[in-house]
Amino acid sequence: MKKAISAIAAAALSMAVLAGCGGSVSPNSVFSVDDLSGKTIGVQMGTTGDIYVSDYESDGSGTKVERYNKGADAVQALKQGKVDAVVIDEQPAKKFVEKNSDLQILDDIFADEEYAICLAKGSEMTAQFNDALATLRNDGTLQKIIDNYIGDETMGSFQYKSPDGVDRSKGKLVMATNAAFEPYEYYVGDKVTGIDADIAQAICDILGYELKIEDMEFDAIITAVSTGKADFGAAGMTVTEDRLKNIDFTEPYTTSRQVIITRSK
Repeated sequence: MKKAISAIAAAALSMAVLAGCGGSVSPNSVFSVDDLSGKTIGVQMGTTGDIYVSDYESDGSGTKVERYNKGADAVQALKQGKVDAVVIDEQPAKKFVEKNSDLQILDDIFADEEYAICLAKGSEMTAQFNDALATLRNDGTLQKIIDNYIGDETMGSFQYKSPDGVDRSKGKLVMATNAAFEPYEYYVGDKVTGIDADIAQAICDILGYELKIEDMEFDAIITAVSTGKADFGAAGMTVTEDRLKNIDFTEPYTTSRQVIITRSK
């Protein structure tokens, strides 16, 4: 009898290990926005996706929200069957799906949003950043930077480079970001690159500053900016009423969407 019990326990442990490693994952059960209610949703902590899905936790449907420090961690949890879906920004979602054939993005759009750069409440630099963004928008540089990372002719159509002889006598500006958000900010070797990094560099070139990028958890960016540990934050950040209580934002520099990633089977 003891041997039989041991065998059953061993089999159960083996099944648990397989499930934890993705060996036994339930079929996809989320096919539209309407199916999210009552499910377990994965998000990156502190993001707009986190803010939006929080409403599901109090709707009485039993919906659970699992929060992760990185979007990649939420996606891995989805692959392992620990969550039923991940709500995340569209462009990073596309990158995750490109690298994982067992994932898909649903046709339903969860929410539309606009990205902007955040600065300390009442900072005089907000107006300067807006002026610099206007210059980049009017001369076409802003769109060229975005098109270099998003679209049919990415990486090589236009790679932003600082002009020769830029005056950086005003000192250094520290940009707070979360470099796990391709194509907006991510690592190539030991350097942070991407849309936000290039736009920030272009702004600093116009204003006469050296740029330093500090990588941190996404939910630490607003605190870093509001306490002066960083001069500004750029990380695919959406303007929300809640965030405006603690920081200011520039004019939006691009639009995006929150989408839903699920398992494809």
